[in-house]
Amino acid sequence: MYKADEKRYDQMKYLRCGKSGILMPRIALGLWHNFGSVDSFENQKAILFKAFDKGITHFDLANNYGPVYGSAEENFGRIISKELRPYRDELLISTKAGYDMWPGPYGNFGSRKYLVSSLDQSLKRMNLDYVDIFYHHRPDPDTPLEETMGALSDIVKQGKALYVGLSNYKSAETRKAAEILKANNTPLLIHQPSYSMFNRWVEEDGLLDTLEEVGAGCICFSPLAQGILTDKYLHGIPEGSRATRNHFLKSSAITPEVLNKVTLLNEIAAGRGQTLAQLALSWVLRKDRVTTVLIGASKVEQIEDNVQIIDKLDFTEDELKAIESILKR
Repeated sequence: MYKADEKRYDQMKYLRCGKSGILMPRIALGLWHNFGSVDSFENQKAILFKAFDKGITHFDLANNYGPVYGSAEENFGRIISKELRPYRDELLISTKAGYDMWPGPYGNFGSRKYLVSSLDQSLKRMNLDYVDIFYHHRPDPDTPLEETMGALSDIVKQGKALYVGLSNYKSAETRKAAEILKANNTPLLIHQPSYSMFNRWVEEDGLLDTLEEVGAGCICFSPLAQGILTDKYLHGIPEGSRATRNHFLKSSAITPEVLNKVTLLNEIAAGRGQTLAQLALSWVLRKDRVTTVLIGASKVEQIEDNVQIIDKLDFTEDELKAIESILKR
């Protein structure tokens, strides 16, 4: 039986999530990859246990994480039931609905029927009475925003979730959604966008400013640009890497120009005593504009490496200028 490290809170740092009462770990673990039915269950347990032992209290899921759809939640539910149940009140568990999940007209996007049904299914898969955060995973261009936000509010009032979040919403959509949620007495807790050195739409769109205005936190996914911002691609595209599978990361995205930037960024990382991945994670959290960064892991060692950024979140102005000059090339 797993027993958590008694010193698990000694290293991790926590930051208040917007204007809420929640303190979020600066690093959270996402179960998007490596927790499906095709992955080693023992490795999944080892990764989750190591994360919690390092003070990572937030585990992020979605209804369709796998493969197959739902299997990440099922595996997480098995681990919760058998190993992590004694620590439930120390954990922030989130899930989402918004992408394709089941056949027919009611298994996608943002209708009240889909969101309520999806969360009911997620709770059963995870063997939970409630989740801490329930997200709408993406905007629905056809369903009225009032219906989607109303469903999120009702889910909180029913006790199925403690807080609500949004993911992949642009700034203007976020502001309107936050207004509706506030009027329903369920303020927006957090927003989950993609964000990295190579993907800075949240800055261009003004989303970070909007989140500050509405009092919500920010948790970013894909901070390593699907692995480009690691040492994996410093010498080209290795066989078996994510880029060769041509799914979310296309091999065509790894151009000579990108590799040159990666090489130069790696030099800055070395000067800071960091790996390139650690530099990229620290950069996302710079100046505390982002509450939490979501990491993925395929092995325990990646958790151990990534938590080391906690002591190196600050940058000098010269370092930031050097990084900007590289990114603008």
